[in-house]
Amino acid sequence: MDQDIQSSNGKEDVKESATNNAGRYLLGEWIKSQPNNFYAYDKYFQRSLEFLWGRDVYQSNASRLNRFGAQVAQEIDPLVSEMSQHPGLPKLASFDLIGNRVEEINFHPNHHEIGRRIYSSGMMGVYKESGSNLLSLSLFFLSSQLGEAGHNCALACTAGMIKALKSKGSAGLKDKYLPALLDDSYGDHLSGAQFLTEIQGGSDVGANSTTARLLSLEEDVWLLKGEKWFCSNLTADLALVTAHVPGQGKGTVGLGLFLMPRKLADGKLNNVFIQKLKDKLGTRALATGEIELRDAIAYQVGELEDGFRNTMVYVINTSRIHNSVAACGGARRAYQIASSYATYRHAFGRQIIQFPLVQDVLANMRADYMASLSGTLHLVNLQDEIELDQAGGQASEFSRLAINLNKFRTAELAHDVIMKAIEILGGNGTIETFSILPRLLRDNIIYEKWEGTKNVLLAQALRDIRRFRYDLPFFAVVKTQFASVSEDELRQAGSDQAAQLESEIDEILSMDELTAAIYFNSWASRLIDLYYASCLASEGQWELLEKQDKTKIRLASLFFYRRVLALEPKDIAYYDDKVSRLCT
Repeated sequence: MDQDIQSSNGKEDVKESATNNAGRYLLGEWIKSQPNNFYAYDKYFQRSLEFLWGRDVYQSNASRLNRFGAQVAQEIDPLVSEMSQHPGLPKLASFDLIGNRVEEINFHPNHHEIGRRIYSSGMMGVYKESGSNLLSLSLFFLSSQLGEAGHNCALACTAGMIKALKSKGSAGLKDKYLPALLDDSYGDHLSGAQFLTEIQGGSDVGANSTTARLLSLEEDVWLLKGEKWFCSNLTADLALVTAHVPGQGKGTVGLGLFLMPRKLADGKLNNVFIQKLKDKLGTRALATGEIELRDAIAYQVGELEDGFRNTMVYVINTSRIHNSVAACGGARRAYQIASSYATYRHAFGRQIIQFPLVQDVLANMRADYMASLSGTLHLVNLQDEIELDQAGGQASEFSRLAINLNKFRTAELAHDVIMKAIEILGGNGTIETFSILPRLLRDNIIYEKWEGTKNVLLAQALRDIRRFRYDLPFFAVVKTQFASVSEDELRQAGSDQAAQLESEIDEILSMDELTAAIYFNSWASRLIDLYYASCLASEGQWELLEKQDKTKIRLASLFFYRRVLALEPKDIAYYDDKVSRLCT
């Protein structure tokens, strides 16, 4: 009897061991299947760039993107994963061992290796030439598939500083700082930061209390005094800082924009004191903290009375676009992880990608990330056309509204995509060491809050529409893009929805302030989603003609019906067929 039980248990143990080994084998195969080149693996991203650039420019940039895509996947990703474990987080060191003030941040050793590789891509150096936004941000899209990675925020801030100095900096500031800001060598480059937020103001920068006192009129040298509450890239070589100028007025009218170096000409530290580091939910490898300025030396950038405007145009708008690209990068990586996992993971005797509900989730994830990425890349390309004086009509007016709506919506859609990816992986999706998904989610929550929360952006967008009717050029762009689509149903539905939203905004503008703001929330999301659908559809039309591929047209249609019209699956014709075609 005992021998029979032992024999039976032995068979069960062998069966259980074989089952466990099969599960481990499949997970191992999934890990091995992950792309070794984030650019080469993504043909639809490549096609977006070919569509926007044209074949010749696309081919001239492809080798750089391909090289960096391989470097991100093979070299940088493992370094970021190791650095992002809790012991690798930045630590403040205000003084050295013998009491000298240093105001340093101690980083994980990988931090600098990551920086060397990211900067060597040339994504800052390409800004030497105007009209380089799409190239720089395409490289940034690849690095953003790592999450923030300790450097992507600094890249966004540095890009804004380059733009501000090129447009508004004095000849002396340009000569002194631009070459090093544009340097692609990590050991020689200067990195930028933007210290704008204060404890009492938040997004209301007009309420800031930091002041500027003139030290030298001839050299535009000022002394800054006050506190800044939320400062990322704390030990940047240079920071753009807003401060009130005495006698210039209250609120945003009184703000000047200043360039503040970390170290002075004699090598000594400027009077910038780090008070503490922030223990953030996400972007944890990035040093963020609070600082006090005690008569810190700074240099005027642009005319004093244009300080707030220059901050918005060159600093904040640049960061908002980078923020959107970062969200799209996180969403792309999440979808790639989830879709590949679904082909290797088995449950109830078959691949989980064979289950209809998994197909539904994946198809909608794919539509969300590709639509928002398409809209963002079109917007980035428009920045190049504006810089090169190649944009027609009211491109700047369209751009201002689109940047603000795009910033909050890309983060919202990315959040949804990443959450669904975690759902596909189940319990494994919640484990920090199993995949990048938990870190992508935490970083994306920060993207949602940085550079203007949704409420702030909506309020600004509604003000712009009330005062300047920036919705009119926006509708013109959307209608033009839908008009290019040969598929009758999508073309007509897009045109009809544009007309519907035009009618609704006229009604919203007639409401009182409180009621209008509430209705505008939903309206604005539908508007930017309509723009995304029109961008993806216009790309899809090109791919249909050039590549004989209907994928993007089908994704645009799915996104339009689910996001813009908010239809239930039962109300969408042939929904199950659409989903089964688009889930991989």
